[in-house]
Amino acid sequence: MTTPATVDVPGQTVSLGGTTYKIQPLAEDTFTVLVAGVPVGRIVYTWGAANGVAESESVTEDTMYAIAEAWFGATGA
Repeated sequence: MTTPATVDVPGQTVSLGGTTYKIQPLAEDTFTVLVAGVPVGRIVYTWGAANGVAESESVTEDTMYAIAEAWFGATGA
């Protein structure tokens, strides 16, 4: 069983699988996801769905999707 993501909206972080991801806004409903200051992907909320795109080999599409679902679920997007 996978541990659910933990979201800290004021701190702009999502913790998942022992890693803390910093969520940095780019535009409305569009965010860069960073680990230790390095961009690893993007999350976007569009057409009523959360989407994540990995931009680094250090994360998977599934991880980015889980981060997107957790973040947008917590922020009420």
